Amino acid sequence: MLASLLPPEVAVEEVFGDPEDAVLLPGEEAVVARAVEKRRLEYTTTRHLARVALGRLGLPPVAILTGGNREPLWPAGIVGSMTHCRGYRAAAVARGGGGGGVGRVGDVGRVVGGGFVGPVTGIGIDAEPHGPLPQGVFDTIARPDEMPGLAALAAERPQVRWDRLVFSAKESVYKAWFPVARRWLGFGEASVEFVPAAEGMSGTFSARILQSGAPITRMTGRWTIESGLVLTAVTV
Repeated sequence: MLASLLPPEVAVEEVFGDPEDAVLLPGEEAVVARAVEKRRLEYTTTRHLARVALGRLGLPPVAILTGGNREPLWPAGIVGSMTHCRGYRAAAVARGGGGGGVGRVGDVGRVVGGGFVGPVTGIGIDAEPHGPLPQGVFDTIARPDEMPGLAALAAERPQVRWDRLVFSAKESVYKAWFPVARRWLGFGEASVEFVPAAEGMSGTFSARILQSGAPITRMTGRWTIESGLVLTAVTV
């Protein structure tokens, strides 16, 4: 599912559930030593998937530790992103110079060859359940300038949870932004606009970055709703 939202240079792995062969490497164990079981499983599986994806780029298994802002610390020359929600986990990685590995269909994900040109400097992916946001959350993440467009979309396609899609898109934007900017980006500092596909529950979106002195001022991404999930992805 997620691979369809990303360029071919990006290796993607995704899975429903937690594979029994997913294990932590030295260094990772300390990060979740005191975590509850749910958090431990999410952390273990996403890193397992990231290592499988890195293998598709020709890299050996490595520990993927966590930085001071809870960001994954990738091997030199690699950019990537991970996501998880109830019952679903995914990881996406690419060579930082747009290196472009050629992959094959795998058990839990795929890489597709051909097509994309240009360096990859940031990746953001996010998965959310396709349901309403908790009460009060939408008002804290949406900007006034986004409201008219979202209202029109909700009237046109009421089957889409646009509030959840806004949340997911901004999560993906932040994950792609942070490795480049190395600073926080609030929900209110990005304004997103969605364009649905002619058919189906998918489409594209654009994000304007409104932070003063931002090294990136605009991003584009893709979204889809499948298997009860909202999935968004951004590549810088």
